[in-house]
Amino acid sequence: MLDLIILSLHFFICFLISVFIWHGPKDVDSHSSSTGRAETEPDGLIFIGKEEDIKKSQRITAKINGREIVVFYHEGKFHALDSRCYRKIFALVISDINGQACIVCPWHKFKITLETGEGLYEGINPLEPSPTPQWQSKGVKQRVHKVTIDNGNVYVSPPDLSVSFDSDYFADKYKNGGDLAMEK
Repeated sequence: MLDLIILSLHFFICFLISVFIWHGPKDVDSHSSSTGRAETEPDGLIFIGKEEDIKKSQRITAKINGREIVVFYHEGKFHALDSRCYRKIFALVISDINGQACIVCPWHKFKITLETGEGLYEGINPLEPSPTPQWQSKGVKQRVHKVTIDNGNVYVSPPDLSVSFDSDYFADKYKNGGDLAMEK
């Protein structure tokens, strides 16, 4: 019975965190900003926001060519990933897993490293005499985007779409106004 109460409390807390993230005033469209129209730099980088503003808010969501990405500032580093986990839900929470900063989908519980977009799961080897859970890789599931800081500005490189990742399906479906489109 205690396990059921703890599990229910866990899901409720995850739900509250996802609502907080979803309704945060941190969204920006790369085609408009408080200073007017944001432009792609000659080197192809796309302006996302001011470094200090993103550090204060810890994250910002932006659209690059219709594709939603989220830029996180976590433990002194900037990370950019597709804004939806590779199973379609938008809200993502940062957590430390096995010494790696990861986003954790509060709905699916998928764990994705901020550095590489690699999916992680905890598995056991049933052939071991005393099997203990170990973190394993599912491979890269989430598209990560290169972040560049220049003169107090944060830029993201456009995605290299010649390589495909699981998160591309939902990024494209949302971009094209599919049934997953969520409007605020």
